[in-house]
Amino acid sequence: MRYLMMFKASDEYEAGEMPGEDSIEKMTTVMAEMAERGVLLAGDGLAPSSQGFRLQSQGGKPRVIDGPFAETKELVAGFALIQVASREEAEEWARRCFEADSGNSSGLELRRIFDADDFGDEFTPQARERSETFREVAEGNLKKD
Repeated sequence: MRYLMMFKASDEYEAGEMPGEDSIEKMTTVMAEMAERGVLLAGDGLAPSSQGFRLQSQGGKPRVIDGPFAETKELVAGFALIQVASREEAEEWARRCFEADSGNSSGLELRRIFDADDFGDEFTPQARERSETFREVAEGNLKKD
């Protein structure tokens, strides 16, 4: 099963404060271990919301709203996409990441990513084929980096 691990932003992060050397060393060690064990599929830190934007519906049309955004507790500072055998394994990796993060984020949120079978009969053979195709292309795009 796959999970998206989201590192929640802190006020310091949103103010542009970068993690210290100790935190970077700890976090890169845990991320390297996850990669070596085949758990880590992708992951990175994100720039503060002052460098981002949102699209929201206004009258049925997209409206661009530039950051920064006020509700720090709702913002994401980084992410890791992981593949594990169980929720318990995901939780263990999350605990290790949270400890390594040394307080740079205000918390972690993990969300299981749907598999094709979660959609039932609504996921037609045609949709399944398109999904497999775009995933293969996306994986190739990641390798170009």
